[in-house]
Amino acid sequence: MEDKSYSHLLAPLDLGFTTLRNRVLMGSMHTGLEEARDGFKKLAAFYAARAKGGVGLIVTGGFSPNFRGRLHPLSAEFSSARAARAHRAITDAVHEQGGKIALQLLHAGRYALHPFAVSASAVKSPISKFTPSEMSHRQIRKTIEAFAKSAELAREAGYDGVELMGSEGYLINQFICKRSNHRYDEWGGSYENRIRFPIELVKAVRARAGRDFIIVFRLSMLDLVEQGSTHDEVVQLAKQLELAGVTILNTGIGWHEARVPTIATQVPRAAFSWVTEKLKSEVSIPLVTCNRINTPQVAEDILASGQADMVSMARPFLADPDFVLKAEQDRADDINTCIGCNQACLDHVFVGKRASCLVNPQACYETELVLTPAAGKRKVAVVGAGPAGMATAVAAAERGFVVDLFEKNDHLGGQFNLAMQIPGKEEFKETIRYFSRRLEQTGVNVKLSHAVQADELKDYDEVIVATGVQPRMPNIPGIEHSKVIDYQTLIRDQIKLGQRVAVIGAGGIGIDVSTMLTEPEHQDLDDWLKDWGIDKAISHPGGLYPHDEYVSQRQVWLMQRRAGKMGKGPGKTTGWIHKRVLEKRGVEMLSGVNYDKIDDQGLHITVEGQSRVLDVDHIVVCAGQTSVEMLSNALKAMNVSVHVIGGADVAGEVDAKRVIRQGIELAARI
Repeated sequence: MEDKSYSHLLAPLDLGFTTLRNRVLMGSMHTGLEEARDGFKKLAAFYAARAKGGVGLIVTGGFSPNFRGRLHPLSAEFSSARAARAHRAITDAVHEQGGKIALQLLHAGRYALHPFAVSASAVKSPISKFTPSEMSHRQIRKTIEAFAKSAELAREAGYDGVELMGSEGYLINQFICKRSNHRYDEWGGSYENRIRFPIELVKAVRARAGRDFIIVFRLSMLDLVEQGSTHDEVVQLAKQLELAGVTILNTGIGWHEARVPTIATQVPRAAFSWVTEKLKSEVSIPLVTCNRINTPQVAEDILASGQADMVSMARPFLADPDFVLKAEQDRADDINTCIGCNQACLDHVFVGKRASCLVNPQACYETELVLTPAAGKRKVAVVGAGPAGMATAVAAAERGFVVDLFEKNDHLGGQFNLAMQIPGKEEFKETIRYFSRRLEQTGVNVKLSHAVQADELKDYDEVIVATGVQPRMPNIPGIEHSKVIDYQTLIRDQIKLGQRVAVIGAGGIGIDVSTMLTEPEHQDLDDWLKDWGIDKAISHPGGLYPHDEYVSQRQVWLMQRRAGKMGKGPGKTTGWIHKRVLEKRGVEMLSGVNYDKIDDQGLHITVEGQSRVLDVDHIVVCAGQTSVEMLSNALKAMNVSVHVIGGADVAGEVDAKRVIRQGIELAARI
């Protein structure tokens, strides 16, 4: 039963010395602005927009309490009065909008990307280049003091609290677990000794920051790595953290080196709220749950069922700064929903670029990508209602242009209609829903089933061509054989395939199709957790147990012409998940393939000089795209101002992040 009032989500939370206006915590995200020139001015605008949008408590990206704790040599540090003064721009901007904000203090430990890395023990992480030095007793004490000093400075800077990053496998977590703590002094060995570091740290922070200051502790409740904590150990630590002075316990799921997806779109919504619930009866301070909560209803259901006292959402506030406000106003359908794709947020940060959002390119560009009112009621035509066309039409209409949107099909959404049918990409339908709403609200005149001709467009001030792409058919002898089908036809018409299928092309689409073809018939949350080896009792260390993996009944071969590694197409932070899924399901992945011919016997290939015949029922072609753009030349000949964007501009691999940003940037400048 839906509670449209979201009474639990919007209820205030009394912390004793202060009250949060609702149960929504905006989780910590590194944006890349923390280190950028003039970055704090941009960060202030970014956080102020989310405070104005109604968030109860914002948590910043991670700042290190000292030099050795930095993620990389140029990472943000918060350890001086000068830093505190600079941060005033952020805290003042948030407070002006009635919000509250906490500074996250994060020490990278062995995850540091520099040779000065330190940790509980000199044990290198599997995802790091550097082996950390083992911290001496003096270094440990100095690090605790650094955290306490930074918390005191955060208070001076106007922050309402701090979040101590004790999860995701960073330094505090490294002390807690046997996996990375091999010491035998008072800071290692027994569990009591291993948790001394977080306990002493919280006590020191509370002593320096005062009693009326929020301390959030991000506690790793499910490590998802070997030699991680058990549930009983998590309970023991949580109780001691409460006694030491923690105000709120936030949930952390999985170390960065864990080989289990935790936030990507393949993860079911609210997949880990049960983890927080297990701790709920053990402590009396508020608990926050997190990961893949992206609608007010999902959040409301978690809180109403008593699984947590607050919900943390991070990326949903990149997608829509007004998420809470829209929930308050019973406008949940107007929310630009996070689709969990990682492509413009985590993937950007991973390579040192500024974070943004695929569905909202204005995120982290609040002061730069601005849609200013247009002078006069100029007429704009947008041809093609895929992601690029819809985003452009909405942005142009927001500026005050009179916009007509033409689409040859009888529906909106373009390639997203295909994407949302891929298992684990169902969220893409939310983006079509959001843009459809905005087209209606901004008064765009949508003309479906209308293959527009050039002469119909001659009276427009601006024409934007966003006609997308069509599948590219490679030149292979026999490509017209009845066994062959292109990916668009397969997905659109939901063609039933045989038990033996070859997939030509291992880019993002080839991987998606292979995933779809090997998906189990029915999979609920418990099946998903079991498939990834997650022990719901958390009785095994790290919450992982040895398990049987689902192997598909259908035999699929996934092939690429290029030699070398597969899975380079998908995003940096999600490519490994796709690859792991296909390995688990028994998909045979072949690279350096030459396609010789297709006939009744099947697909004839040559791999590493060896000829093979794959006796397959069907061959699915996912060999890239070609542009279907033919309008622009005719329009230029008529002296019409024309712009070509999206797949019509660059066919390449389908890239919604690029095409939506391109469209909105164009709408901002015409």
